[in-house]
Amino acid sequence: MDIIILGIESSCDDTSAAVIKNGVLLSNVVASQAVHEAYGGVVPELASRAHQQNIVPVVNEALKRANVTKEELSAVAFTRGPGLMGSLLVGVSFAKGFSRALNIPMIDVNHLNGHVLAHFIKEKDEDTDQPKFPFLCLLVSGGNSQIILVKAYNNMEVLGQTIDDAAGEAIDKCSKVMGLGYPGGPIIDKLARQGNPKAFTFNKPHIPGYNYSFSGLKTSFLYSLRNFLKEDSDFIQHHKNDLAASLEATIVEILMYKLRKVAKDYKINEVAVAGGVSANNGLRNAFREHAQKYGWKIYIPKFSYTTDNAAMIAITGYFKYLDKDFCPMELPAYSRVTI
Repeated sequence: MDIIILGIESSCDDTSAAVIKNGVLLSNVVASQAVHEAYGGVVPELASRAHQQNIVPVVNEALKRANVTKEELSAVAFTRGPGLMGSLLVGVSFAKGFSRALNIPMIDVNHLNGHVLAHFIKEKDEDTDQPKFPFLCLLVSGGNSQIILVKAYNNMEVLGQTIDDAAGEAIDKCSKVMGLGYPGGPIIDKLARQGNPKAFTFNKPHIPGYNYSFSGLKTSFLYSLRNFLKEDSDFIQHHKNDLAASLEATIVEILMYKLRKVAKDYKINEVAVAGGVSANNGLRNAFREHAQKYGWKIYIPKFSYTTDNAAMIAITGYFKYLDKDFCPMELPAYSRVTI
């Protein structure tokens, strides 16, 4: 009997629905919210309202593209957390109503687990290039920077994480101060390709163990920028490419230094990257360079699976369905970061 999972993702500002059949992706629909650009960041109230408007048409479109009826679904998987509470509640409430109406099981998914397991999304049965357990995953996004030891789909251990700002958060804040707009990741990435990564030097943190810190880098960047602007009011306009390249290179260096340390200490050469910042060109190139230099077997997700999407929720739901790991109707959403 076919196992068909509907996945729903609504943790932040993207409403997404996907359908997976026997582990193979049939559809993945994402509705983004441009309304936040004017505010330089996600406005939670506006995000939850947009989710309410988008979730029904997005789910309908995902089922239509998959050529699947709702009566054929085996279960509905949904992001339970972490994320913005108002946004999560839209997805959770919809999943509960959907589950009750169709009398099918509900499967709750940790958003961060979903990012890690995005590497197991198959677009056809022949897709077999997937990480072998155990493997390391560098999870980097606007809200999280973690090094995770993945022993099984349902057994993950956070070995290191940021103690303040996440890498993506630091990029967004620096982009905003430079007047480049939000979200800053794609903008900085584009400018960095045309700049000199050695043009400027910024402070790097000295955090013990495997943890990260990006607050000091952000402060160093902003302090340097302020001093430069005292001398030249058009400094950013003249040097934005080099500033972006130097900022990106510093962040990538910080991320890879701790990841190398973990890989060496744990003697693991299966290494993956996930999350929104994994779309960054500099980080992807660093992974390829490390694969050649250190003999890593690397796994870099398709761009469509780097940002928040329901395909990663559906594949996680599929694995949990095989174990009959369902959740009760009364289970609440949660906003706190856990894995």
